[in-house]
Amino acid sequence: MQAVWVDSDKFHDECGVVAIFGHSEAANLAYLGLYSLQHRGQESAGIAAADRGEVKVEVGMGLVADVFTTERLRRLPGDMAIGHNRYSTAGESQVKNAQPCVINYARGVLALAHNGNLVNADGIREELVESGSIFQSTNDSEVVLHLIAQSHADSFVERVAEALSRVQGAYSLVLMSEEEIIAARDPRGFRPLVLGEVDGAPVVASESCVMDLIGAKYIREVEPGEMLLINADGVKSYFPFPRVESKKCIFEHIYFARPDSFLFSEWVYSVRKKMGKTLAGQAPVEADIVVPVPDSGNLSALGYAEASGIPFEMALIRNHYVGRTFIEPQAQIRHFGVRVKLNAVKELIRGKKVIIIDDSIVRGTTSRKIVKMMREAGALEVHVRISSPPSLFPCYYGIDTPTREELIASRHNIEETRKFITADSLEYLDLQRMLDVMQDDREHFCTACFDGVYPVSPDEGPQPIQLQLFGGETPVEDEEKLPGPIS
Repeated sequence: MQAVWVDSDKFHDECGVVAIFGHSEAANLAYLGLYSLQHRGQESAGIAAADRGEVKVEVGMGLVADVFTTERLRRLPGDMAIGHNRYSTAGESQVKNAQPCVINYARGVLALAHNGNLVNADGIREELVESGSIFQSTNDSEVVLHLIAQSHADSFVERVAEALSRVQGAYSLVLMSEEEIIAARDPRGFRPLVLGEVDGAPVVASESCVMDLIGAKYIREVEPGEMLLINADGVKSYFPFPRVESKKCIFEHIYFARPDSFLFSEWVYSVRKKMGKTLAGQAPVEADIVVPVPDSGNLSALGYAEASGIPFEMALIRNHYVGRTFIEPQAQIRHFGVRVKLNAVKELIRGKKVIIIDDSIVRGTTSRKIVKMMREAGALEVHVRISSPPSLFPCYYGIDTPTREELIASRHNIEETRKFITADSLEYLDLQRMLDVMQDDREHFCTACFDGVYPVSPDEGPQPIQLQLFGGETPVEDEEKLPGPIS
């Protein structure tokens, strides 16, 4: 038997962060916040809390519910805390890379939780090692802590600003000393970060859904390039970096963020439905039912069905209790990796022309298996519609993506991809039409994964291993292999 990855053909966001200041149940609220952000990272979870000048941290591998027991939360007293869920691209999947990172340095204790990816971290790390720094992990986030520790600036804010001015790429992060918290978002605002308040205590989190769970009032987004200093005097805003054009990650709206979050001045739920409606107008097809690939395709499929007048059916059922890996039995089961997670409702599919809606196609192997599952369930035709453009380029700003050679759309046109996934037809949402859904803010999104226009150039040095499905544990595979390069 061998372990297989059940989510091997999806993009993954890297992390989620949360911070609470001035609340008697800070660690408990951080714990609940991480529950809300579980979709942003499932490798590890951690919380650091400060109590009368002492900082304690609890981290572990796995889901929030697996890591935190009542006893572990009792070991985190204090009225301020930061928390982190991790899905890694930079750094190996080991407990030493779990966050928050905590260091002791000349000015005290410092804890950090980071969402994003620093494209020049390798170069800075080499400089720091040469000057005597000793790293405890292999993740890029620790670079920020070392830069802060080396700063000779007088205040916490100045030291953090100096450190962040040296890094490039994407970061939405929270830092905690024994007495203060700083929240910061990179100048282009790639990854989200929001500010709220519960019982008079400031709360910072990756998404607004955190505020809903803990009963906090949503206040606003932390702006691109903004730093918030949170202490006993309240919340103070700084803009220490040169202003640049914001480039928010469009994939947050396509897939990563929870549908109930308010993100980049838009409700995620509404945006995904609009994408589906736009797709229906762009790529209509005669069919009997519209079926989402759950859960990522649900809202776009709902929009497509409403706009087309074709009935919406949940004809693919997802098993929500499947872990990250699964032990495959020795006896071969056709399409095992997909079947352990998805199953077709034959009653709804038999004798029907089916439209399958998904948010993206990465390598194409999962789409191929789903199409074949539909046919085995009795579908007369299977048409695939994707609510985003073809993914042509890797992301370096905190999304776990394959290398360009491993993205099927980068090497094959739509017709070649259609043949590989064995669909009767295949259409993607056009890039410009997708941006039109965002209306007035359409110019302020990063679409590098679709058009290769990178707002921040990737570092010339070695890049983080992309989508760790191509090494280590065995990826989900079947007898059909990804097609080779076009001759």
